[in-house]
Amino acid sequence: MRRMLFLMLMVLAGVAVEIAAVNADDAAYGAQATTNDLLAQNFTEHSWIFVNGYMEESRILQTQTGFKGQKIALTTSGSGMATRTIDSEVYRDSNMDEASLTISANYDYRPYVPPLTQSDLRNALCAKNYEVGSVFSETYNIDKDLIKDTNIYENDSFSVYQISSEIQGTARIGQRVQKNAKTVPSFIMNGMYVGYAQIRSETVVGNTSVLTLPCP
Repeated sequence: MRRMLFLMLMVLAGVAVEIAAVNADDAAYGAQATTNDLLAQNFTEHSWIFVNGYMEESRILQTQTGFKGQKIALTTSGSGMATRTIDSEVYRDSNMDEASLTISANYDYRPYVPPLTQSDLRNALCAKNYEVGSVFSETYNIDKDLIKDTNIYENDSFSVYQISSEIQGTARIGQRVQKNAKTVPSFIMNGMYVGYAQIRSETVVGNTSVLTLPCP
């Protein structure tokens, strides 16, 4: 009887040690998850446009709130003929905190007078991924024609937004990347293109950001 009691105590002790180990693993995982939840969401962007008309664009990249971290802001507005390429990125983990933006552009000023009449033909799309904190929207007011090919892929780990559009009219593109309410928006982009425009863009949000869309 004593031997059986001793064996039962040993089994219970082993179970208690195993539970303690599991709880320790869960606590470590929870601490890591909490730390990751406070980091800005990673993304990469590759964008190319050609506009003959009028354009307004703004981009804000950041990795932390306040004076900490990396900050980049870029705005462009005016009329004429414009060709520009942008590559941007935000990457942050427990060891790295970086943001980068590369722009190549050619702007040729010309006055632009919009047509007196606007078409009532419109096309719009909005996609959201709450798991990784990404929002993408595109809206077109079509004066003459629109040719577009938009591809969107989303899962619990990342989002991919690809645009290939050609329009005579007005195009509006908006993007926002913010993991949750505890983090800063790592990417905010707004663009309006009036007249004739070609737009090629890919944004990949998440920790597996890989550019796959070839752009001019």
